[in-house]
Amino acid sequence: MKKIFILNGHQYYPFAEGKLNKGLVEKATQLLEESGFEVKTTITEQDYEVEEELEKFLWSDVVFLQTPLNWMGVTWSFKKYLDEVLTAGMMGKMSNGDGRNAESPKKNYGLGGLLNGNYMLSVTANAPKEAFNNPDEKFFNGKSEDDLLLPMHMNFKWFGLNPLKTFFAYDVMKNPEVENDFIRFEKHIKEELIQKV
Repeated sequence: MKKIFILNGHQYYPFAEGKLNKGLVEKATQLLEESGFEVKTTITEQDYEVEEELEKFLWSDVVFLQTPLNWMGVTWSFKKYLDEVLTAGMMGKMSNGDGRNAESPKKNYGLGGLLNGNYMLSVTANAPKEAFNNPDEKFFNGKSEDDLLLPMHMNFKWFGLNPLKTFFAYDVMKNPEVENDFIRFEKHIKEELIQKV
């Protein structure tokens, strides 16, 4: 049985209560359990024990990260979680430091990961789809969604995890298409996660 660890990185704000992120986590959990996955979850803005979270990373075959795009990154509570848990895991549990050794101190930086699985990012964003991958749109200057999320991708590469295709729900505050987002999300989970791991 494949094991998946789902993180809900939403941070509550009065104008963004987290219903969409919670709904996507619930849908992912349902689809994965129906497909025979064992699922564990964490809500990063709630209390957690660092050692228990490390064990979830070690236990899982896939880490699924559900997060809003918050100031071009993740929320502060999700960042705090990552800072605490990933830092605790980087000196032997999830990676051998930064991957370098005394014989080659200038080589292999970031390649000490000990995990051997996959991860998937699922993001809710206020930006419309048309803001990305378009050099005529001056804010992102043609950059993709994954270009914007490069620090998150590098975090999980550090620990030896391989990326699965990112999911994006666009324009969720000004022009939401929630019903269509859930249709696309279900298709994405089935095709890009369930069928590929």
